Amino acid sequence: MVEEMQKPTPTQETPLVRRLVCPNPGAFTGPGTNTYLIGAGEHVAILDPGPEDPAHIDRILEAAEEAHAFIDLILVTHHHGDHLPGAYLLRDKVHAPLATHGRNRSVDRPLSHGQRIPLDGFTLEALFTPGHAGDHFCYLMNDQWLFSGDLIVGRGTVTIRPPDGDMDEYLASLHSLRAYGISTILPGHWPRVDDPQAKITEYIDHRMEREREVIAALRAGDRTPPTMVKRIYVALDPRLRAAAQGSVTSHLISLQRRGMVRVVHTENGHEYELTSRDV
Repeated sequence: MVEEMQKPTPTQETPLVRRLVCPNPGAFTGPGTNTYLIGAGEHVAILDPGPEDPAHIDRILEAAEEAHAFIDLILVTHHHGDHLPGAYLLRDKVHAPLATHGRNRSVDRPLSHGQRIPLDGFTLEALFTPGHAGDHFCYLMNDQWLFSGDLIVGRGTVTIRPPDGDMDEYLASLHSLRAYGISTILPGHWPRVDDPQAKITEYIDHRMEREREVIAALRAGDRTPPTMVKRIYVALDPRLRAAAQGSVTSHLISLQRRGMVRVVHTENGHEYELTSRDV
């Protein structure tokens, strides 16, 4: 007899927050996308309903029903396929407004940086944090709990792939978090982060180290992102090759803006080189 698969159950992260992991594991998503049910009363908000997965949407509805709560608002951090599409399915079910960046289609409540969203027993502040995606928002709950989406994840790092991804914007977004009294990070993937300042520092240091590696690869004679990836990323999972090339390209664009790298056009496309050996 085949045993019935157990349904995923929400994890209580704080008295006001439960986390439900979408069953979409992968090289980029880790165990899956974190969907958050925010609120402890009769009214809750849902953050990042995930991909277009009807079974996951049904599980979100069941979790709200088990808590005897109505879904009043749907929030999304950014437009990527593992975060936004499920919001449209959920909205069709509960008719709650969708709030996210206004560039996305069919948004009911376009958000702006610093906008405070009062809800049942708590407040969320929308923080515009582009870099991973051009429309990325984080949400700060009660001035201390940060829903970080894919700006910061619980393990590893995130991809920055131009043109929508931008390394300079990403680093600026990381630095901007220093201004807030964040006590805990609730990320878009993997478990919570209980030492946010150390994690922010780790992420910034990682990007600075990667920039140094890109410069070293240019000094060694590499002139294209694919050849740099071979040198910089040891034993890279083939599924991550395109993402690694995107991150290297983002660093090259940043270096070019600062006058440290120039583009050389060739018969086969374009290549990169340092403007000076002293860089």
